[in-house]
Amino acid sequence: MIRTDSARGRVALAVAHCAGLVDMVALPVWVSALIQHYRFDPQQAGLLVTLFLAGAVLASLVIAPLFHRLSSGRPLAVVGFAGAAITFGALARTTDFGAMAALHGLGGIAIGTALSVTHGTVARSANPHRLFAMCGIALGLFALTFLATMPPVVARAGGAILFQVFAVVMAVGAVASLLAFPVPDDVSPVPAAAHRTGSRSLQALWAGIIGLCCMSLVQAMAFAFFERVGADRAFGVEKVTAVLAALGFVNLFPTALAALLEKRWSARRVLMGGPVAQALLVVTIFTASSFIPYAIAGSLFVAVMLFTHVFGFGLLARLDASGRALAATPAMMMTGSAIGPVLGGTLVKFAGYSAIGVAAMVLGGIALLCFIQLPRIGAQAPALGQA
Repeated sequence: MIRTDSARGRVALAVAHCAGLVDMVALPVWVSALIQHYRFDPQQAGLLVTLFLAGAVLASLVIAPLFHRLSSGRPLAVVGFAGAAITFGALARTTDFGAMAALHGLGGIAIGTALSVTHGTVARSANPHRLFAMCGIALGLFALTFLATMPPVVARAGGAILFQVFAVVMAVGAVASLLAFPVPDDVSPVPAAAHRTGSRSLQALWAGIIGLCCMSLVQAMAFAFFERVGADRAFGVEKVTAVLAALGFVNLFPTALAALLEKRWSARRVLMGGPVAQALLVVTIFTASSFIPYAIAGSLFVAVMLFTHVFGFGLLARLDASGRALAATPAMMMTGSAIGPVLGGTLVKFAGYSAIGVAAMVLGGIALLCFIQLPRIGAQAPALGQA
């Protein structure tokens, strides 16, 4: 039996985390390929990615409430990633919008299933904050490699190559899950004190979930059109690709830093600062008329989400030790992400790129109001499944 504290188990979870969150890494290249190579308008391209993410949300909402009943998430992880590999392989062979829409939705369902059991298992480990941060470091390495290599490859070979690469990534996720996906740690008995504070913890739990959804919406909305706004402002493919590579490099550090600062920084304060910093960076990206502000803000804005999310994951894991809430992490992240591309595309189509910055400020304010309701000392927050 492979446990979450084993090297094999942690590697399998890290691989599954990277495969399941391919949208976080590939979104600007994905949307750009749909526009440039498949000739869809921004709204149509955003809709396709939204269908993928909506499928992931649906799967997560079904799986998460049942996660505590599963002895192991391995079968669902293997089936989910294998199904996603088949779906992306099929996407590489069609250019029909209707077929691509259906396949995007099916691929999202498959990935959402696998990612839900992955994050639920991470939440049911001895130190969810640190293990999630380790998975985030792996995602940063994956992002660096992907963003440094894929934009020019897609530009030369066309959009189909992107879906072929996705298929390979999903196949790797399926194999890793088959060989080493760990079983979640046992849930501790719930003492009477937890029952007395359960209502307050549940309210804080929902506040945290909604706040993270708002941040993920801003992230997806901005990231989906990050490459396009650079191209439309004539910064040049080489410069925009260099910023994406820099973004991938910067993303190596925030999750590691979050792990180091786990005991030093208040999770609540980090969560309150995250949406403010995110909104300011997005406004800079989509209103900048010169390359330098675009490049600096573009290199940093994903890192804000990664850093903040590690603290959010750790805090919510303390509020719900059963793992059910964090098995819904794909739903938290992808509910916002599902709306983001189509919302961003609609805003760009009818109001221009600056409208994305305005929307980011509004959503950042909502997220801040949600995070204000979280416990003042996250490390001492009462849990629903433990004291």
